[in-house]
Amino acid sequence: MDDTPEASRATETRDEGGRPTTDAAGRWEDPAAEERSDYDYEGGEVERPDLLAALERRVEGEVRFDSYTRQLYATDASAYERLPVGVVAPVSTDDVAAVVEYCAGEGIPVLPRGGGTSLAGQAVNEAVVLDCKRHMDDLVSVDPDGAQATAGPGITLARLNDRLEPHGLKFAPDPAWGDKSVLGGCIGNNSTGSHSLKYEKADGYLEECEVVLADGTVTTFGWLDLDDLRKRAAAVAEVPDPSLEQRVYAEVARILDEEVDEIDARYPDLKRNVSGYGLDRLVADARDHGAVNLARLLAGSEGTLAIVTEATVSLEPIPEAKSVVMLTYDGVMAAMRDVSPILEHDPSAVEVMDDVFLDLARETAEFGDLVRDLPEGTESTLLVEFYADSPEEGRRKVADLLADRLPGADPARDPADGAGETTDDPVHAVDALEAYDPDRQARFWKMRKAGLPILLSRTGDEKHVSFIEDAAVPADRLPEYVADLRDLLSAHDTFAAYYAHAGPGVLHVRPLLNLKTEAGVEAMASIAEGVTDLVLEYGGSVSGEHGDGRARTKFNRKLYGDDLWETFRDLKTAFDPDWILNPGQVVYPERDPTEPTEHLRFDPDYEFDAGFDPVLAWENENGFQGMVELCHGCAGCAGHQDTTGGVMCPTYRAAEEEVTTTRGRANMLRAAMDGDLPDDPFTDEFVNEVLDLCVGCKGCKRDCPSGVDMAKLKAEVVHEYHRREGVSLRERLFADVERVLSLGSALAPASNWAMDLPGAGWAMEKTVGVAHERSFPAFRRNTFPRRRRRRPAPRESRTRRGAPRRQGRTASPTAAAPPTRWDCSTTPGRRPGRTSRPWPPGSGRAGTS
Repeated sequence: MDDTPEASRATETRDEGGRPTTDAAGRWEDPAAEERSDYDYEGGEVERPDLLAALERRVEGEVRFDSYTRQLYATDASAYERLPVGVVAPVSTDDVAAVVEYCAGEGIPVLPRGGGTSLAGQAVNEAVVLDCKRHMDDLVSVDPDGAQATAGPGITLARLNDRLEPHGLKFAPDPAWGDKSVLGGCIGNNSTGSHSLKYEKADGYLEECEVVLADGTVTTFGWLDLDDLRKRAAAVAEVPDPSLEQRVYAEVARILDEEVDEIDARYPDLKRNVSGYGLDRLVADARDHGAVNLARLLAGSEGTLAIVTEATVSLEPIPEAKSVVMLTYDGVMAAMRDVSPILEHDPSAVEVMDDVFLDLARETAEFGDLVRDLPEGTESTLLVEFYADSPEEGRRKVADLLADRLPGADPARDPADGAGETTDDPVHAVDALEAYDPDRQARFWKMRKAGLPILLSRTGDEKHVSFIEDAAVPADRLPEYVADLRDLLSAHDTFAAYYAHAGPGVLHVRPLLNLKTEAGVEAMASIAEGVTDLVLEYGGSVSGEHGDGRARTKFNRKLYGDDLWETFRDLKTAFDPDWILNPGQVVYPERDPTEPTEHLRFDPDYEFDAGFDPVLAWENENGFQGMVELCHGCAGCAGHQDTTGGVMCPTYRAAEEEVTTTRGRANMLRAAMDGDLPDDPFTDEFVNEVLDLCVGCKGCKRDCPSGVDMAKLKAEVVHEYHRREGVSLRERLFADVERVLSLGSALAPASNWAMDLPGAGWAMEKTVGVAHERSFPAFRRNTFPRRRRRRPAPRESRTRRGAPRRQGRTASPTAAAPPTRWDCSTTPGRRPGRTSRPWPPGSGRAGTS
């Protein structure tokens, strides 16, 4: 079965009888699909037309340097904003190599980008952005016997695992946004997820990568024994002009010869550490296997060393059964004290949600009922999951945990009764909600994984900002770390939400700050320094999974020391001599430091001017401005329905363009009103390119965990646009389509003759924007509603013979008529299709009309 995006798009054609036709896979065919598949949303001024033309000559994919496209890629899911040079959507490794080779020659930075879900700002830069998600999303091959798969960097993790599920296998790293984030980004961040208690980070599953080096060279990195590595490294001295790849081998060999002791001394002894380059993995592989794998060295490099264009990863078996229990607590400190005792029961995941998180989730449409079901007084929860070989074993594991960690546990109970060995630790939990049904388990997990957008559903200038959200400490030090962190935040007159991976010691902590003020930015800088000091004190890392990016690169020097900081620079220079690959992430040159308080999306210089007085009620959203600024970029609207569920966002699923996501529209609207775009939101171009294809379905209001209501925003802006510019013929036509069709019916058959005239289709397209290929049912004077009104009442009503009718009620005139199956809309004036087809056998219907 072909599961490529191109094959899954639904299109339509009709045969000679006007019936829809399908292809061999049952999908609708459309003769105009190829002609119209290139949805062109470019708008605004085009920057650097010479560079645009040069890249267009070299690549097959789309090249866009207009101001609209650049603004769409200026943000990710972090607190940062940086306008790119332009955007290229490559279709192949050759495209990537061509872009990198040309940009290297011109000294232009290049940034590989996946789903744009990065939380530390590593997916925004002043560079040519390579959008690898749009086309490079193939699953190339699956080897079930060898438990390996090869895929492009743009495939989402959820779609990858959907394709692997029939083989009983999965790619183990499972970040919360796996239905939006992609394999390339997972490698770039060295991601893991909620189940890292059982699995490794991404580097532990990388077997081989096809990559483009900083000079445009295409090569493959995989396992290489140490003797072969040293031979390749020695060749550098034997040739007058060694290749970039040879220089990389030489630097890796040097690190293994000279830096091992420093690496052993400075890297934290943590499973969850992705700060800096993965030199600890390099050393461990050399010791354990007598070989190294440079593909693994790329994991966590954030696109700064090379660009992955295809990856072969090893896979894990899918667990046979799961069981879930949510333990409730009267405070987050009680939950933290319970983490270590729970880990003794060998869970697959332990996730915390605190009172700030739960209070905001209670106000959401999607999770409000779930939070309200929690016992009264719940201030924090731990979501605990177990893997098991059978559902029965899963239930026993939950029973063992509850017997140990709930009040009233009886250590003398027979383990066969469901109570295993208990710990000696005090009991802290108050109650528990068990979940064995997959749907109930999925709801628990969905609420936890929606943590960030739930927190950012808070409107107003104060936001839960992402900059210390990824620190990791040993799990047994969590109570002390959280206590000290709360004191640090109190000293800055603020507080934070605590949620996510308590089991491995990675709490997502997001302080509430107003970055539109100088005081807020100063607090951000001070808190970041203080948290780094705490992390070092407790033997932790400043990043456990989200990466360094703009938020944490600065602190790698403090974490690893001057010697390893210089080693990072040497490694970067060996891979990328001119530092053109996503510069400023992981490490930076002395002349151009990366400061975590620069290039913020909201800062003291930020100004917002809607340019009009809104007429809708926005009190619940903290004003119109609050709703415009609400989207933080999680990309929940950019997923496929088979992996995200829900409605949001149907136009993205049709066009697969960033501007058709709720995120894209919200970012563009904010940029137009804060001055980042030269256009205001009331120009023809802005309304047509950005807002027109929003269908007003309200899917975002229901499905977006932050509650962005793009339909309401569009209504407000378009109303103002109409007030200024008037209402077009097309808009008037479709607003009053019933009257137009009634007129066509009254004039039939002349109206049908007019629509069949040569050029009528083109005239419709040019005047009211209806595609000239579109066919229409014929007008007919005798319409369905008219015939229905004229139909005589049946002789016998539905009431029992002889039984009196109820006062004031009459039988339906069509009650006894056999059911009619209509082929098209019964909008007045349109002729239904044939009405004499019988219902299909087995449908439970009989008769024809």
